[in-house]
Amino acid sequence: MSTAAPARAPGEPLRGPPGLPLIGSLLDVWDSPLRLFAESTAAFGPNVKLRFLWMDYYLLCDPQAIHHVLVQNHANYRKSRNYQGLKVMLGEGLLTSEGDFWKKQRKLSQPAFHRDRLAAFADQMVACTKDMLDRWDGELMGTSFDLHREVMRLTFRIVGKTLLSTELDGAAREIGEALNVAIEWANDYVESLVRVPPWVPTPNNVRFNKAKETIDTLVDRIVAERRRGNDLGGDLLGMLMAAQDEATGEGMSDVQLRHELLTLVLAGHETTANALTFIFYLLSKHPHVMRKLEAEVESVLGERAPGLPDLKQLRYTTMVIEESMRLYPPAWVLEREAIADDLVAGIRVPKDAVIGISPFVLHRNAELYPNPEGFDPERFRPETTATRGKHQYLPFGGGPRFCIGNAFAMMELQVVVSMIVQRARLDLVPGFSLALDPSVTLRPKDGVRVTLSRRDRGRAPDRTRPAAFDT
Repeated sequence: MSTAAPARAPGEPLRGPPGLPLIGSLLDVWDSPLRLFAESTAAFGPNVKLRFLWMDYYLLCDPQAIHHVLVQNHANYRKSRNYQGLKVMLGEGLLTSEGDFWKKQRKLSQPAFHRDRLAAFADQMVACTKDMLDRWDGELMGTSFDLHREVMRLTFRIVGKTLLSTELDGAAREIGEALNVAIEWANDYVESLVRVPPWVPTPNNVRFNKAKETIDTLVDRIVAERRRGNDLGGDLLGMLMAAQDEATGEGMSDVQLRHELLTLVLAGHETTANALTFIFYLLSKHPHVMRKLEAEVESVLGERAPGLPDLKQLRYTTMVIEESMRLYPPAWVLEREAIADDLVAGIRVPKDAVIGISPFVLHRNAELYPNPEGFDPERFRPETTATRGKHQYLPFGGGPRFCIGNAFAMMELQVVVSMIVQRARLDLVPGFSLALDPSVTLRPKDGVRVTLSRRDRGRAPDRTRPAAFDT
């Protein structure tokens, strides 16, 4: 999957696969966008022009071009039309809103994500993870199960506790199913040749609207209950409700709070669960990395739960997380649309052109990452990352729209990974093969099935499986 094609000569038109008459590469992107993107960049270089029916699609996986679009001339780019399905699902939250309204919402929301405020959530993350591990000891020890399903349940509960001060575990199945329906609808909406408005009562739209009503009702009830109370609370919802515009003194309306909360629930639940699943998939495939990780966790924590000061000491744990998100970035593609003509790293991009930036492909460029398919946390040593160019690593996006919850996500990943490693061994079931689902986020298509056992302290685990890597 590495990009090995020769560089494009100055002034040479951007090339790409010709595809089929009329439809271009439409069937290929429907079949596997990851394969299409990877094979196209391998054949034509990091920047490629694709065609889907009448639409030209500029896939930019060169750091210089990415820096131009996300930073240097970001004002010339808005979210692409392919975010429309998410906008129907999430409303005008930080993920989907644009322009001055987005700037206002970002400014209102930013203080809630300051590291000092996030520190208060570490204990809740620890408590939720301990509850999960205790349940594993009682119910799942010695059995095989879908790890993705389990960590989805965990991250959903953590979101409920930290964002809403609400116990969502009891509602996890109903809300989780509703979220899945909504996400699948948003993905299908993007891929549809004819986009049927959500108010048309097709079977898919009926399911989506029912799911959306379930989610909206829960969030609206929580906001209303908080409004009736005398204390807004110290969770993220309380911080957002207390936020006021410096110029006008206005806060967020209930509708806008719902939009932001839905965005944060999706981002804080779905993407973190995906990242956790891929981390332990890779660790099971690479026993030497797991042994080194276990040694660090035992050295720093022993048998006690991690506290906030410990997270800085879990350096190798952080490197493992970062390397896993290099190979499996939860946000596998970012898209923009040009507001006006532009010149991007020598490439002429016309008005209304759709730009695709794929961290999945970017992170597998052999010129940026030697042995790009290999799982090597050592490449994230501080002395290595200090010399890395801008926009070579994009697990949380880049530019002004850099993920507002990145510090929250990293803290949660450090807590959960270290606590699982303390107590449990998760081995892939024999014969398991990972399949990827590049939907709204990058998911394991059929989950990841593992066998649970207790970790033996004081000696290295017996892990004899070869450290193969497959996608």
